[in-house]
Amino acid sequence: MLGILLVTFPFFALVLCGYVATRRAFLPLAAIPGLNAFVLYFALPCMLYRFGANTPIRQLLDGNLIALYTLCALIMVAFTIAVTRNKRMGWNDASFGALVAAFPNTGFMGVPLLVALLGAQAAGPAIVTIAVDMLLTSSLCIALSRLDSADEHGAARAARLALKGVLLNPLPWAIVLGGLSSALALGLPRPIMDTVGLLADAASPVALFTIGAILARSQMQSTARTPLADYVPVALIKLVVHPLLVGLLGLAAIAAGVPLDRFALTVVVLAAALPSASNIAILAERFGADNGRIARIILLSTVLAFFSFSAAVALLT
Repeated sequence: MLGILLVTFPFFALVLCGYVATRRAFLPLAAIPGLNAFVLYFALPCMLYRFGANTPIRQLLDGNLIALYTLCALIMVAFTIAVTRNKRMGWNDASFGALVAAFPNTGFMGVPLLVALLGAQAAGPAIVTIAVDMLLTSSLCIALSRLDSADEHGAARAARLALKGVLLNPLPWAIVLGGLSSALALGLPRPIMDTVGLLADAASPVALFTIGAILARSQMQSTARTPLADYVPVALIKLVVHPLLVGLLGLAAIAAGVPLDRFALTVVVLAAALPSASNIAILAERFGADNGRIARIILLSTVLAFFSFSAAVALLT
């Protein structure tokens, strides 16, 4: 267990550094969008491209793994909405609560952390979870969030906005290009690949630091008091129910004869045990949901995940 904590501690410590730097005003709030843009449009796409290019294409197109994780995402969304939606909390807040419960921080935190723990072969299954969450989970939850609207075209408009967001997001394209490079055994010229490598190496530390900064900013800008009952259960659903669901359904599939690789299952279970994706607070704000509540779920899940994720690694490896 101590050996696992020694690996996971630096990742969570970098999140804490970003949080403290923002809270203490060492990092101006105006600088956070720039950090986020660097990670989203430069460093993280290069990291995903490099992993995708170095991963056998069969791992990126593992239909059984995609089906398992997709089913779990749908169950997580339905379950979280069912237990949180009420007269006080409509479709908008319930849907973004479901998104934050079903969408782990695999891109900014998970890929580098899982590779550090399990080796480079963990990148393929982790990338599968990113693709499902970006293409399906986020689009579904955004569309569901519009059901409160009196406009009958609210959900359809939200679905179009979600699709547009996916098309403009560089991360899926980086995964696709990396997969094509792997499938066709094509490599970039060395000077370009060296540049990609430098940006990829910057992805992990800057992304983790940025997570902390975003969490601090969301907390600083939130003025309304959020009851514990509105965010603690969702954080626990994320950290406990999600990995248990993926693990149990995966083991059931293997027992039923589905050719599901056990190592890949371990990777996606650990991905599900990660804290919630930090960018959901920004997305919630854009669509008029209670981003203060979402920020608290993300913050709490990130704090608790240092212990719960390390325990999950100890149990599974």
